[in-house]
This record gives sequence, structure tokens and C-alpha cells, in this order.
Amino acid sequence: MSSHEGARVLIVDDEPDIRELLEITLGRMGLDTVSAATLGEAYVLLDDGDSLQLCLTDMRLPDGNGIELVEHIQATQPSLPVAMITAHGNVDSAIRALKAGAFDFISKPVALEKLRSLISAALELDSIDTATNTAQSDELIGDTPAMDRLRQQIVKLARSQAPVHIRGESGSGKEVVARNIHGKGPRAAGPFVAVNCGAIPAELIESELFGHLKGSFTGASRDKLGLFQAAEGGTLFLDEVADLPLSMQVKLLRAIQEKRVRPVGANEEVATDVRLLSATHKSLAKEVAAGRFREDLFFRVNVIELEVPSLRERKDDIATLAHALLGRIAEAHASEIPSISSSAIVTMNNYHFPGNVRELENMLERAFALCDGGVIDGDDLQIGSIETPVTQTETKSESSRLQEVAGDLDAYLADIERGILSEALEAHRWNRTETAKALGVSFRSLRYRMKKLNLDE
Repeated sequence: MSSHEGARVLIVDDEPDIRELLEITLGRMGLDTVSAATLGEAYVLLDDGDSLQLCLTDMRLPDGNGIELVEHIQATQPSLPVAMITAHGNVDSAIRALKAGAFDFISKPVALEKLRSLISAALELDSIDTATNTAQSDELIGDTPAMDRLRQQIVKLARSQAPVHIRGESGSGKEVVARNIHGKGPRAAGPFVAVNCGAIPAELIESELFGHLKGSFTGASRDKLGLFQAAEGGTLFLDEVADLPLSMQVKLLRAIQEKRVRPVGANEEVATDVRLLSATHKSLAKEVAAGRFREDLFFRVNVIELEVPSLRERKDDIATLAHALLGRIAEAHASEIPSISSSAIVTMNNYHFPGNVRELENMLERAFALCDGGVIDGDDLQIGSIETPVTQTETKSESSRLQEVAGDLDAYLADIERGILSEALEAHRWNRTETAKALGVSFRSLRYRMKKLNLDE
């Protein structure tokens, strides 16, 4: 903590013993402290002109509550991080504090190691080099009002430790947004660990997230750290979180609330220190209503929701995006960057891009390979050849379908699946990655299905 020695921290708590404990702990970290027992005293200290680097406040105070203090600081000194001290197990209070703008929270009885970690992270906010962290994270490309708003929201959310749920269509750049939140925050020097919850088989998800001990199940030949532990001190990004099985959602909820995980086969839990970000292209609220997502977990991961605009909502960014993406593609191929004709720009602007930025990038990859003379023309984009899958609905009687099944439902369904996969693979020239995206399944799932149906090349 030597780099923050002398930083001033405001402690607000009406219990003298708690104030003394915090003062001693922070003093040993080389920090200066000022204390208040009420909201009124805290307001005076905040307004007296002396600079503060952090505020620690209890939830319950004689003349109000800590939420009021958080809101006051957000309105008057938004760059000052506030950490809330809540009663043990009072999740509702913690969520209210985070929604109001608190940096983080810690429960009573105060665990000193967690307190030190929280303080260190909060004080890092003043020393973050935004330019450096922007370079380290994926760049958000675009100058439309929608993108300007998104950048402003990211900067604000990066200063908090609140769980953020990122919502947006497939291919819109949710992971890029998550990386930017991580890269502009106090955990930027720590790891960023991303996992697609829909791509992991249900029977392995607990081991992937929490780890396991050797011999805890068949095939566990060695100890394995889970992704929570791999992200220690950094950020864990749960993509497609709505795809988690309900049984796993219960365990994830406990891990978030207790900030501890139990590896498969272990007798004891392990403390974790991660910031949780999540994303999905689905509506979590609708998933809750349908009984596929736990309401209590919804409130824990969806403390703050961030919407990523679709490419259709920011069409004026298409040309800028196209040039930037072509630059990356050309660099990967160690080639010159082709130019884009005006007809190609018009063609792209008139297309609806259901696959968003990811589809634009794939389109440009094809055009890069097809174009002549270093110029991408409208025809090179092959937008006219992109067809929306049409489902043929045939009205058949129950008896005719039973005749087709012929007493072997598995074989009948396998034939249908084989036909769909074959058609999709042919349409995408046997590019498995593109085929998986078109079918809305994970690459691992596609590979498994191909092997099961003897469609391997």
C-alpha cells in the first residue's frame, strides 16, 4: 500500500468499537482517517474542502442510512468511491447500495483481509491510466450517439465493483464491452477470464467454474483450479449466463453471495475475489418468468444492466467499422489493406445485419479473399447470396408422421438432424465455426453432433 500512503479515508459508523477497528487497520496500511458517527457529521467533513480518496460507511446510522450518503456523494463528488458496510447476509441492502453507486460492500463482522483488498482496489481508481487501459482492452469502434453513450456508461461502471449484466444481440460485441469495463477499472492489472456457459456440457460446468480435486470423479486425474480462482483479483465474465442449468444456478448464487467456492470433492470452501460480469442475448426477465432462470440469481447478476446497441441502431458506424476490421484482417494476412468502393458502402448500409458486427467481420473476410485489384466492390460482399432460412411447414396427419417414424423415433430424428447439418455445412463450405454460428449452437456441440451422425470429413 506504500503507493497510497497518506491517502485520506472517511469512516462513517456510529459504533465506536467499529470505528476504532477501522482506524487502526487503515492506519497500519499507511492511510490517514477522519471519522463521523452520523450522516450530519459526514456531510460536514465531505464539504469542508479537504480531499478524500475513499469513504467507508455503515448502512444504519442514527440520522439516516448509508444509501443517502452514497447518493449525496454521487451527486456532489462522483469520483469519490464509497464502500458500504452491511449486516451479515443482508443481500438486499448490498444490492441497494450498489445500485445507488457504491463501489463495493463488505459484511459484518468485518474480515480484515477482505477489507484491505477492498481498500486497495478502491484507491487504485485514482491511479488508473485510462489511455493505457484502453489500449490493453478491445477497442470500441464508432462515433454515433449510441456508442458515445455506451462509452460513458462503461467509464462509470468501471469505477464500481457492482455486478453488471450486459444485454445485446448475438455478435453485437458484449465481450468487447466486458473487456473495456475490466480494462478501465481498478482490476485492470488482474486477469480477465471469459467463459461461454452454453458451450460447456452440463455435467462439467461445476468443475469448470469451481475446480475439482484429483479423484473426485471419473477422469479427474489431477487437481484443477476453477475459473473463479483463475480470475482471482480480476474479472470473471459469464457469457450466455441464461444457459446455465438450474442446478448450477443455485451454486453460482451461493458463490456470488458468500464470495467463496467449493471445488468438486473438497470439504472446505475457498475465498474468491473476483468482479462478476455476465451477458446474454436473451431477456433474463423473460427467462425468469418462464421458470428457466432463478429470480434470486437474476437480482444478483443484474444489479446494473447495460444494453449494447445492435449494428442496425448505429448504421452510421458501418463504414468506420468496415475500415477498421479490414485493417485487422489485412494485418493477419500480412497483406495490403484493400479500399472499399462507394457501392460496397451503400450495399452494407442497406443490409440489416442480423449477426451484427460479427457478421460484418465475416462478410469482410470473404470479400477480402474475393476482391480484385485491391478494391472491395458491392458484389464481393455477396449479400445477395445470404438467405434467411425458410421453414417449410407441412400439414401432416398424426398417422402419416407415425408411418414415417416406423417404430424407430431415434433414427427418424437423426435423419432430420443429419439433413439440417449437411445443408448448413454445405451452405458454409464446411466451415464449422460459421456453421455453428448459423445454427445457434456452440462449436463443441456441432463437433459432437457431426461425430454422432458420421458427418466428419
